[in-house]
Amino acid sequence: MIDYETLKLIWLFLMGFLCLGFAATGGSDLGVCALISWLGKNDSERRQLLDSIGPTWEGNQVWLVTVGAALFAAWPLMYAASFSSFYLAFLLVLLSLILRPPGMDYRNKLSKALWRKSWDICLFISGFVPCVLFGVAFGNLLRGLPFFYDQNLMPHPTGTFLNLLDPFALICGIVSLTLLLLQACLFIQAKTLNPLRDRALRTAYWAGGIFIIAFVLAWSGALFYIDGYAVTAMGDPNQALIPTSKEVIKGSRLWLKHYQQDTWGYGGPLLSIMMVCIALQLARIQRPKTALVCNSIALASVLFTLGFTLYPFVMPSSSMPNHSLTIWDTSASRLTLGSMLIAVIFFLPIVLGYTTWAFRVMRGVVDSSYH
Repeated sequence: MIDYETLKLIWLFLMGFLCLGFAATGGSDLGVCALISWLGKNDSERRQLLDSIGPTWEGNQVWLVTVGAALFAAWPLMYAASFSSFYLAFLLVLLSLILRPPGMDYRNKLSKALWRKSWDICLFISGFVPCVLFGVAFGNLLRGLPFFYDQNLMPHPTGTFLNLLDPFALICGIVSLTLLLLQACLFIQAKTLNPLRDRALRTAYWAGGIFIIAFVLAWSGALFYIDGYAVTAMGDPNQALIPTSKEVIKGSRLWLKHYQQDTWGYGGPLLSIMMVCIALQLARIQRPKTALVCNSIALASVLFTLGFTLYPFVMPSSSMPNHSLTIWDTSASRLTLGSMLIAVIFFLPIVLGYTTWAFRVMRGVVDSSYH
């Protein structure tokens, strides 16, 4: 039998893997929607962009649904606290994503320019807003969220939506936006022909360059600018813990100590930048599919950097640091984590198998005759 502490660690990696699955597949869909008017200079080119993601975008979005379901089942306390703290932000993401299905289905129902332009705006919103707000959310996890628990362990957020939009969080939003736009540009380069392919390549250079600058700023800001958190006293991680029963300190450069104690952690941010540079070089020599793999590794490295910096926290509290959530006290019961792990072992290979099969079947290039 796997002990409780190990199960908690396994689910930390599984949550990261699910986030990566959505970022690598659904992220390119979001990016394509955000770029529809920038890259598509006429109606035919915009239709080609939508056709490139048409066969797979619905399946890719299932990864996001799975992240929410896994969060609810594996980390119920974080699920409750995060949906309270990010209520308006998550509502904006949801409303944005709702615009995509009718945009994909109804845009071509009428040939009127105003009709199609209106749906293009909706599709842009459905891609741009989630790309930014996902990064803003992760940035706020590093800053800490203003919430506390009452005696009944009910979370009470004390901040507002505008509090989430501080400079550091917005830089993290730019990191998320540019990396997903880069993923989309590489996908478009692989799925379309000129002139869309050339425009995607030029946009990829811009997205990659801005990402590197924003990522360095965000990572440096996390280590040297914002306050970090550290656990000074806690119960046995192999037991069920109450999130309010530990001692946590908040102070300057506490996130930096993780890298000072384990210097191999520097590999995460360095690999992120290196993979983006390699992806751009591969795109330049017209190898977009290999570039997509490299950029997906960059996505994984960014998520690793976030997890390494936060560990063992998953949602620090800036209002009452002792009420911060860690992987040790936000997890569901041992029985729940174990049962879910069995389901993952059985179903995940099936999901990966049919996802790979779907992308292989739809691997062809889209041109102006594909409608």
